[in-house]
Amino acid sequence: MKRWSYRLAVLLLAIVSSTGLSEIQAQAPSHHQNGSPDASVATAHPEGHASGLGARSPDEIDFSEFHHHVAGVFIVLFGLAELGNALKYPLPVWTRFMLPGALSMIGVFVLFGDDHSAWPIGSIDFIDAFFGQDREMMEHKLYGVLALTIAFFEALRRSGRGWQAVSAAPLVILTLAGSLWLFAHSHGDHPALAKIQFQHSLLGVVGIGAALSKGVASWLPSASPHVTKRWEVAWAGFEILFGALLLIYSQ
Repeated sequence: MKRWSYRLAVLLLAIVSSTGLSEIQAQAPSHHQNGSPDASVATAHPEGHASGLGARSPDEIDFSEFHHHVAGVFIVLFGLAELGNALKYPLPVWTRFMLPGALSMIGVFVLFGDDHSAWPIGSIDFIDAFFGQDREMMEHKLYGVLALTIAFFEALRRSGRGWQAVSAAPLVILTLAGSLWLFAHSHGDHPALAKIQFQHSLLGVVGIGAALSKGVASWLPSASPHVTKRWEVAWAGFEILFGALLLIYSQ
């Protein structure tokens, strides 16, 4: 199982990488002029989301990159905690709650501060932010809900109060759903659309690897502790890689 799973991961990464790079090369001339983003796209709608087209001002691009980087910090931190616990390092008990704590912070951050022009920090009100015409904005809010939902169930499970019969099911299923969602995540009429799609597709592949690793570690029938440990390490490694990719995310 270990050998074919590694081969599958390498194949998926190769497919996504070749597809994403070809898209970037094909679209780069139309998105740049004299080494800078196409001004007609980047400045046509300075309010970005408010236009309904997804075009971005420089401030909004910086704002979006900052939020991806902050999320990356939190994910790397809980990934390191997961790795330490998988390797049985003598870590403080509270490190078991790094994952729900970090995801709670990310969820609140995404829900209330991820979109430059949306409620509560922008001019777009609550109803339009969550139920309006801007698909990208609504998806961001739903990602926040997803993070908070995982955090809730993991906090219960790790405190011994969750439904042990389903164990890590919410973590595995929702991580997998969120990762698959990245392949279809809307970005509007962004001047760096191909580059963003490539980065999100790569994040999706890594997220799928994380979800499957955690699922195997949690539910592999008759697995020895040694085998389970390997899959827990793989889960943590994928999460650290996911966070690292967010840290270098750019538009």
